[in-house]
Amino acid sequence: MVYINDFSEVGREDVATAGGKGAGLGELVRAGAPVPPGFLINTGAYELFVRDNQLAGRIQEYAALPAAATSRDYEEASGQIRALFAAGTMPEAVAAETRDAYRRLGSVAGTGPGPGTETAVAVRSSATAEDLASASFAGQQDTYLNVRGAEALLDAVINCWGSLWTSRAMAYRAREGIRPDQVRLAVVVQHMVAADAAGVMFTANPASGRRDQIVLAAAWGLGESVVSGAVSTDDVVVEAATGKVVSRRTADKAVMTAYADRGTREEPVPESRRHQPVLDDAAAATLAGYGTRIARHFGSPQDIEWARAGGEFFILQSRPITALPEPAGETPRDWSVPYPKGMYFRASIVEQLPDPLSPLFADLIDGSVSRSLNALMDQAFGKSSLRDGDLGLPAINGYAYYYYRTAALWRLMGKTPAAVRALIRGEAHMGVKGWRDYSHPRYVHVVESWSAKPVADLTGEELLEGVSALLDAGTVYYTAVQSIIPVATSSELAFQKFYDKFVRQDGDPPAATFLLGYESEPIRAEKSLFDLAGWSRGIPGLAEAILATPTESLARAQLSGTLPNGMDQSLWQQWEHRFQLHLDRFGHTVYNLDFINPVPADDPSPLLDTLKFYLRGQGNDPHRRQELAAARREDATAKVLARLHPARRAAFTRLLRWAQDPAPIREDALADVGLGWPLMRRMLRELGERLLAAGLIADSSDVFWLRHQEISSAVEFGLAAPNGPAAITGAGRPVLAEAVAERQLRWRGQRNATAPQMLPEIRWLQRALAGMMPEGSQDQQGNTIKGVGASQGRVSAPARVLSGPEDFYRMQPGEVLVARITTPAWTPLFAMASAVVTDVGGPLSHGSIVAREYGIPAVLGTGVATRRIVSGQRVEVDGAAGTVTILQSGRD
Repeated sequence: MVYINDFSEVGREDVATAGGKGAGLGELVRAGAPVPPGFLINTGAYELFVRDNQLAGRIQEYAALPAAATSRDYEEASGQIRALFAAGTMPEAVAAETRDAYRRLGSVAGTGPGPGTETAVAVRSSATAEDLASASFAGQQDTYLNVRGAEALLDAVINCWGSLWTSRAMAYRAREGIRPDQVRLAVVVQHMVAADAAGVMFTANPASGRRDQIVLAAAWGLGESVVSGAVSTDDVVVEAATGKVVSRRTADKAVMTAYADRGTREEPVPESRRHQPVLDDAAAATLAGYGTRIARHFGSPQDIEWARAGGEFFILQSRPITALPEPAGETPRDWSVPYPKGMYFRASIVEQLPDPLSPLFADLIDGSVSRSLNALMDQAFGKSSLRDGDLGLPAINGYAYYYYRTAALWRLMGKTPAAVRALIRGEAHMGVKGWRDYSHPRYVHVVESWSAKPVADLTGEELLEGVSALLDAGTVYYTAVQSIIPVATSSELAFQKFYDKFVRQDGDPPAATFLLGYESEPIRAEKSLFDLAGWSRGIPGLAEAILATPTESLARAQLSGTLPNGMDQSLWQQWEHRFQLHLDRFGHTVYNLDFINPVPADDPSPLLDTLKFYLRGQGNDPHRRQELAAARREDATAKVLARLHPARRAAFTRLLRWAQDPAPIREDALADVGLGWPLMRRMLRELGERLLAAGLIADSSDVFWLRHQEISSAVEFGLAAPNGPAAITGAGRPVLAEAVAERQLRWRGQRNATAPQMLPEIRWLQRALAGMMPEGSQDQQGNTIKGVGASQGRVSAPARVLSGPEDFYRMQPGEVLVARITTPAWTPLFAMASAVVTDVGGPLSHGSIVAREYGIPAVLGTGVATRRIVSGQRVEVDGAAGTVTILQSGRD
């Protein structure tokens, strides 16, 4: 059998023998790219090594970890397997072919950089499950640089084989559903390029998703430091069609990676080159030209590693770009305000709207919020308090802002004491009493009355009316919920200050202990899911069937009423009914108030992933956790009361009860904000289906990207009737398709912006009000990010940055959850997380309360965490200090 191949002998069809990296190099050679000479030790050599050393059984024994395995379990298994490889003997057939190929390479390429007469080579792992379009395995196996001599090469090959079993690679493959017996490793051996500069090239812009731009990252020295994120890089954006440089950022490049006698070392960049661009415009255009040719050859955007030596470029490897975003428009930078003589704030309801608004939601929400706020202000401050145009919820660059006319702010401030008294007494439908007696029952009644009308039978006018009525009811309800939060906040802060100053002694628990262990709607939802998992394990074969069925298939079958492939019908019927009961009660929680975002009722995938987590036996019993928290609360309360004098005991008891009463009610109220959202989305999807049939839009979901006036006009002309007219476009494109595509492009560009918390951006006012805003400074530099310590504890773990429910499946047990916001719908992820970090929030927001219930650290309101932290980076979260420290940099 032949164990050595030239790169020209393999291609994309040979991943099973060449691995992903080797197959990619073969394709690069076919594309005519300047690839450094080398050879491939194919997977047959790996299999022979494993067979001759009788390792297969022991590898499978160590690698067959249970679903609940921890990172330590993976590290221990990895150490045992890699020790087997280190103790193994290289088969002579492989050794002989490798020595011959190494000698031939030396005669072609010379000795390479550095001293000595032996050819310097790079030895890179090439696994059969890497560099795939569907998953990124980059950096999970080992690379050895500047290897000299045949014996050193053979040692490096064995080490590469062993690196197939790093703990990170094993855990990642388990997450992707790849069994231990499905992977093999080839090894790429390449002549080392005496690189004076190197970097990476993306043939599509990974930030904006634009396929017409090429992004270059460049640094002095070798490219390994660029790939690992160890050095600063110049960043150059090139127009793919013309080679024109669109933008560039030249970094201060303090260090570089260079060759040592063996291996590599870091050394300072000469002062004359620290601020000098690595690539001038001509060089950037040349390199981008290679990128365009390579992407065209592969037929998809590529992530390419390159090096430059003696003025020539070399392509070291190429892999598909994974998770490339959809193309986005320009990121807005002008934050001019639409109405002068007023202040704009991203607070309150806006905290539940972290993204730019969809066009239809933007059209409807401004008037809805204005009406509900005006009604509340009239009740709280008196009917003469507000005038037309005094407040609203306009969108600036797509982002919602509360707008208050300056004169109105002064008028309201003068009446604040009376409003506070009304709030405490529960008057004007505010506070806990107003929520319980008026706002919540009214909201439920509106939802029930519209639910009684079959959506398919409603006219277009009725569907639009229903959407507006439900949104208005939800907005009025949210406004009432916001009046509960000050009551809960002030009572908790008052208790905490009294306890810390007059009661707490060394060894006493923090004040939050006295407020934990109570029932709330998010906790009930978690218990329901946990109990559902327990019930499923009691039905023979059911838990195994659910775990074996892809989440997407389960969700699709649940919504359509069909049977998932491969599942027994009787098992499915039992499961479907029980899970639907859970969705009926808890499926309305919102991830984001904009109704463009699905709720669990119409996409239960995130809940199913959490349920599978429980089915695997992972996570803690929420019933037991709550019992322990309640016991600690009662025990701490009894100990404090026993030692206090009567007067202080009375004050402590009064403040404690005041703080305990509204805390769980706040969570109940927040959890029901989306009561009308499932029905509202069904109505909009029904409108979308009718507009699709009429030829106005290309997909029913495009209805969310229409303006309200466009839908109203379609309704007026009868195009949204239950049995409306046939398509009006003939063979052409749908009438509004181009407008929808343009709006989606603009929205994605807006989503990349950092919306100021306050407009106009008056520095002294921003500093003065900083403590009242839900986000911290957006100008933070360095590896330590500051926020608000919301739940005590310290954890060091890998981060997982999630933009929304579409990313929930990426969350792995023990990771640090990093998100813009967390609403009650995010609660299932807290069972998996070791800590929580958000851009928006404070010590009394939902995320902090739930984190304390779960006993995990939380740092909220950082302002920048989702932009500064990358998934996979190791971070330290210190809930007491309110800091998040980035401990590790690099590409995920």
